[in-house]
Amino acid sequence: MKRRQFIQQTMATTALASIGGLGLQSFSNSATKKITILHTNDVHSHIDPFGPEDGKNPNKGGVARRAAIVESIRQENPNTLLLDAGDIFQGTPYFNYYGGELEFKLMSMLKYDVATIGNHDFDNGIDGLYKQIPHAKFDFVSANYDFTNTVMDTHVKPYKTFIKNGIKIGVFGLGVQLEGLVTKKLYKETKYLDPITIAQDMSHKLKIEEKCDLVICLSHVGYHYKKNPDKVSDLNIAKATQDIDLIIGGHTHTFLAHPTIAKNAKGQNLLVNQVGCYGLYLGRVDFYFNNDKTKTAKGTSILV
Repeated sequence: MKRRQFIQQTMATTALASIGGLGLQSFSNSATKKITILHTNDVHSHIDPFGPEDGKNPNKGGVARRAAIVESIRQENPNTLLLDAGDIFQGTPYFNYYGGELEFKLMSMLKYDVATIGNHDFDNGIDGLYKQIPHAKFDFVSANYDFTNTVMDTHVKPYKTFIKNGIKIGVFGLGVQLEGLVTKKLYKETKYLDPITIAQDMSHKLKIEEKCDLVICLSHVGYHYKKNPDKVSDLNIAKATQDIDLIIGGHTHTFLAHPTIAKNAKGQNLLVNQVGCYGLYLGRVDFYFNNDKTKTAKGTSILV
């Protein structure tokens, strides 16, 4: 992607949010630290770009193009994390043939930091998912899937923390209810725990006990359900919790040109984002921290 085109796409899809009541204009360059969060969701084994003849997404997507964009952003800001919100598997013959090996190897080459688990990641069964774990040079987080008594036990953490430029970042994962979506024989003894309760517990733990400056929920529960607004969703998790700064979503294939600015249980701003599916877009959220760790954020969606 040409630099000018990249800049134009980035600037065209930007949203500003004050987190914790401090506006972006309150910062001076010398007083800020910048943390960049890049993210994908529901890539569904789409390795190659869509061809020029494709009716909906001509010349879009592709892992190689994503890799080039990610590398460019990392050169711009080394304090960058790359995350995925699940449904890595299923959708092209690459998965049918390689069973997820190629997807995990390529994500490892892109140096993903952490991913959560989507319902389609069980499509070859929990044993099929476990078989591919050695190819993933990144961690999986899921706080509301209890993998006790399964082969995935100890291979999935509830959360992971990072320190970038003195800023401590906590990332925890949430998954959708598997019953009704996935055959029981595929996920076996995996237990589903209530995402909202777990989100409240995890975000409190990361904020208060782990003393994280930035708390991220990596979610595969869905952005919002218009026909069932009370169903667990990212927007409902946002308003039921008070310590999350960013929810990165998946499952519903919702494309947001820029993150939604939602209100938490205290009436404070947080961001909720999701970038469609198939690797067509790369999500980007930049957080700016002042000397007292108060922060603001800027979010974009980058066309691949």
